[in-house]
This record gives sequence, C-alpha cells and structure tokens, in this order.
Amino acid sequence: MHATLPLLKSSDFPLITRSTLETLQVNLGYRCNQQCFHCHVNANPKRKEMMSEETINDVIRFLQNNPIQALDLTGGAPELNSHFKTLVASAVAMGVQVMDRCNLTILTEPGQEGLAEFLAQNKVEINASLPCYVEENVDGQRGDGVFQKSIQALLQLNKLGYGRQDSGLTLNLIYNPTGPYLPPSQQQLEQDYKKELAQRFGIQFNQLFTITNMPIKRFGSQLVSNGTFDDYMNLLKGAYQEDNLQTVMCRSLLSVDWQGYLYDCDFNQMLDLPLSYGTKPRTHLNDINAQKLKGLPIVVADHCYGCTAGQGSSCGGALL
Repeated sequence: MHATLPLLKSSDFPLITRSTLETLQVNLGYRCNQQCFHCHVNANPKRKEMMSEETINDVIRFLQNNPIQALDLTGGAPELNSHFKTLVASAVAMGVQVMDRCNLTILTEPGQEGLAEFLAQNKVEINASLPCYVEENVDGQRGDGVFQKSIQALLQLNKLGYGRQDSGLTLNLIYNPTGPYLPPSQQQLEQDYKKELAQRFGIQFNQLFTITNMPIKRFGSQLVSNGTFDDYMNLLKGAYQEDNLQTVMCRSLLSVDWQGYLYDCDFNQMLDLPLSYGTKPRTHLNDINAQKLKGLPIVVADHCYGCTAGQGSSCGGALL
C-alpha cells in the first residue's frame, strides 16, 4: 500500500484551533467484517487491533469526569469489540447520546443476534453506511452480497422503529462517492434515497449524510496507483470554501484510537498525526481533560481540504 502522508504533510491549509469539546469519537478497533474500497481505516476481517477492557474503562472515566454530549463509536466494525455493549450501556446511564457507525451487514453476522434490539433498547443513534441505492454500485465498492444484506438489516431496524417518525430511534444513512469526485448535493441526494428505498423496499430513514472520500489509506493508495492523486487533490483544493472552517468536526470532536491515544480527528488518527499537546509525542486519554483542549492548534495537512471542499464534509455529513 502506498503511504500518502509524505504527499500531504507539506500543506498551506489554514491554521485552526479547537473550541469546546462536545463529541468523543472512539475507535474500538480496526477489525471489520467488510473490506471496502473507500475505507480510510484500511479495516478488514484480519486486523488484530482492538480496544482492551482497560482502555474501555479509561473512556468511561473520561465521560464521567468531562461534560461530553455525544459518544461516537467507530471502527472497523465497532460492534465486533467484545466490550461494545458495556461501553454503550455505561454512556447511556450517564445521559450521553451514543452514536454507532454501523456498516449494516454486521447485524446479519453469526454471533450478533440481538444486537439490533440492544441498540434500540438503549436508543443508540445509528449512522449506517450505504454508498448507493443501486445494488451494483454498493457491491462494487463494498463486496458481493453487501447490498442485499444491508437491505435486510435496514428492514430489521425499521421493524424495531428505527427511522420512523416519533419513534425516538434515529437511523441516518451515509453516502461516500464510489470514485475520485465530490459528493452531490446532500439535500437532493437524500430525497432520491428516500424515494428509491421507500418505493423499492419500503425502507424509511431520518437523514442522509454525504462524506467526501479522503486521500489516505486504501482510497489514497488507489489514487497513487492510478496516477490520479494530484488530480484529486487539485479537485479538493479548487473547491475550498472558507466558511466551512467554522464548522469542521475537529473543532468540537476528539478522536481516540484503540489504545486510548488522542487525535484531532479520525483521519489524523489514520495518518498517525497525534494531538498537539505538551512535550510528549502522544497524549493519552488519561492525561488530559476537556477544558485543557480549548484553544489548542489543530494538526493539519493537505487531506484537510477534503473537509472544506464544496458543501463541506464531516462525520455528520455536509457542513453547508
């Protein structure tokens, strides 16, 4: 795999600083039951990195000692961590809103019986990956059979009340482009998704989030192999919107890796660009509190143009 950090590190991206911490995004491990083309984590079924029970307890203590509004669980497939349910239940008991970045097919895997019901009982917000409503496009990006398993999972979630009005169970879908181009209008694409999924399968959901593919890990390596890395970076830089700087996710989010070390965002985590704090090369979750983060400079590189291009991109979808 081609390393893209040397191509990104020398950057003219503007200086930005952290504001009040609202969301703790925790990567529970890089193992996944899928191996997607666009994956910036390079997750796959053979990855061994998984958060330990000790570090899970570090996360719980951080939530207890800091006024965090939301716990955003990601991976890999975060549900494959054996301590996933313990962390979810602990956060919910504290009144923290829990979000699960779910690939949908995990709900159909052997050994995951009852997972959907657990998520519903704890009112976990599900942000589910579905890069298209066309089977051929989804399977081309995520693997054969993924589309049908995803539809099966969405129907299961709808049956539990997810995505249905006034149920209190939020189901959002996430779109990634299938190639080196920017996402279309989030609002228009959401309308198309709702129409197609409702007419063809009777599926309902709350919102659609569009996320720009980052030129790192598996997707970035493919760009280098195809000789299109520079073209893609020129596309991102050419679509830069200064207004997006005010709402990029790294200003109010803290990313935690599977060992408990801190980053400004999940993308920086994958590039091994740690949070800038103190004299140590890395800062652990146990070594800091939320108040100390405000005003810190955010570590930037050229991949940050992916978040500010066009309508903007974050874990919560478009910024504009």
